[in-house]
Amino acid sequence: MPDVKKGSGKKTAKLADVARLARVSTATVSRALTLPHKVKPATAARIRQAVQALGYVAHGAARALASRRTRTIGAVIPTLDNAIFANTTHALQKALDAAGYTLLLASHEFDAEVEARVTRALIERGVDGLVLLGTTHHPTVFRMIDAHQIPYVLTWALDASERHPCVGFDNRAAAIRVTRHLLDLGHREFAVIAGVTAGNERARERVEGVREALAAHGIALAPGRVVEKPFTLAAGREGLREVLRGGERPTAVICGNDVLAIGALAECHALELAVPREISLTGFDDMEIAAAVTPGLTTVHFPTAELGAYAAQHLLARLAGKPVEQRTELPVELVVRGSTAPPAQR
Repeated sequence: MPDVKKGSGKKTAKLADVARLARVSTATVSRALTLPHKVKPATAARIRQAVQALGYVAHGAARALASRRTRTIGAVIPTLDNAIFANTTHALQKALDAAGYTLLLASHEFDAEVEARVTRALIERGVDGLVLLGTTHHPTVFRMIDAHQIPYVLTWALDASERHPCVGFDNRAAAIRVTRHLLDLGHREFAVIAGVTAGNERARERVEGVREALAAHGIALAPGRVVEKPFTLAAGREGLREVLRGGERPTAVICGNDVLAIGALAECHALELAVPREISLTGFDDMEIAAAVTPGLTTVHFPTAELGAYAAQHLLARLAGKPVEQRTELPVELVVRGSTAPPAQR
């Protein structure tokens, strides 16, 4: 008979109770709960029904002690307030869930000290693996990972040192691509509204990619033509005002992501600057809203959902003792919409 929980009249269901109700062995129940793909669909369905009927919850600490695994993966991301990171996280969670793992999520709001603290908290909770976003991290993060021998993977960027496993994009190459698009249209007066580059190599690489593409055409960005802003709509508007101050107006403004670009677009509308006739705007990420604004935003598409799935596959393979690629680069695509056009004759 199921145990009676102290202090209540309710019985606490055990694994054996689920097995008895589902008419299978306890080993089959355990397998269905941890490795559902290894159980026949009909049997798995019967076990799920028994679990729901009994309100059974596996004792995570006991299971972890027996298997030396908690079947949890930790992910540390910069912020929860960004739809583009949500796409990656959603795909990561789905892939892990299908393999019987639970995702534990933490954010650090671009604060290195907070990142170190939340990473430590995840490791203390016994996560089996870690997903980190970007390649720039507090030095103690890698020391903790090494000390505890935790499988991990870096995402959204490629590790130039080739010391860390990574799944991501070449942000510099993406910036070169969008800059060349504007150069091919005939633009020669540029400005950049970048994300804050400190502690963010994605933002930094995008700015460097713009500089590299322009330098190949003998063009240098004047100091006042590059501003760094948080990734918000209001900051995009403010950034647009700043790069318009003084000197000849830029004909093309490259923004560090779609949020900044859409903020800049809103400011252009407020200032009655016609986009793209008087000024061309571009972003990065290809968020869903990029195609819905007027005019549609020229941007760079990153396969963010695929990234989450790849990151999950990488860690699951590592945990299973299978060989994995140290570096996986995902392709990016320039998406040309109505926010870019040749510059008006002056």
